[in-house]
Amino acid sequence: MLFAIDVGNTNITVGLFDGERLVNTFRMTTGISRTSDEYGIMFGNWLNIKGFMLKDITAVIISSVVPKVMHSLTSGIIKYLDITPIIVAPGIKTGINVTIPNPKALGADRLVDAVAAYELYGGPVIVVDFGTATTHDLVLADGSFHSGVTSPGIRLAASALWTGAAKLPEIEIKKPDSILAKDTVSSMQAGVFYGYIGQTEYIIKKMKEASGLGDIKVVATGGLGKLISENSDGIDVYDPNLTLQGLRLIYEKQ
Repeated sequence: MLFAIDVGNTNITVGLFDGERLVNTFRMTTGISRTSDEYGIMFGNWLNIKGFMLKDITAVIISSVVPKVMHSLTSGIIKYLDITPIIVAPGIKTGINVTIPNPKALGADRLVDAVAAYELYGGPVIVVDFGTATTHDLVLADGSFHSGVTSPGIRLAASALWTGAAKLPEIEIKKPDSILAKDTVSSMQAGVFYGYIGQTEYIIKKMKEASGLGDIKVVATGGLGKLISENSDGIDVYDPNLTLQGLRLIYEKQ
């Protein structure tokens, strides 16, 4: 079985694959400093709860945008699973041709998402990942990573609102009953929710215009992506496991 690990700025997400089938997923906080033993024990306990054992894992692949956790994470995998993980990094086979001026500057998560969106949904495709940052990436019909847009993520933008204004409270990010808000909390929710939908749809619109391409499918993933996708006409598909599927596809290409 394959252990696919996506290390993001906020969470570490783990997917357990049996062939092409995603059996289960597990998520932990990235921001906590952990030792290699802690990673090994956490993975072992999770597998036991799900009815598996560490020895059932035959391969591991990791995508990471947080370098500081990698030493302990990879050491824990080697120590407890006796497997040297594959790391998504420049030079790895992906099937995607990165055509931006500095390909090494492209985040591993964006590359993995591009692989999954292109392989599963075809190109041209715009991949929108609602993470700590929100990214909009364009992959052409020939599998070339063409360009991308980066903006503050929904939670990051919302937290800036209540941390920067002394009298504004921390809020739950959700769709309010009405955009015609009559109290502080619902007015903030309306601003964050509808404002982010507007931003998302406008970026998609401008990317389509600037590319000069015809019909471009838009695939979204990540955190609050479901909330935005369900309320936006600009997104065609929401796939919560896009990054994990991308890791599986990249593993199969090695």
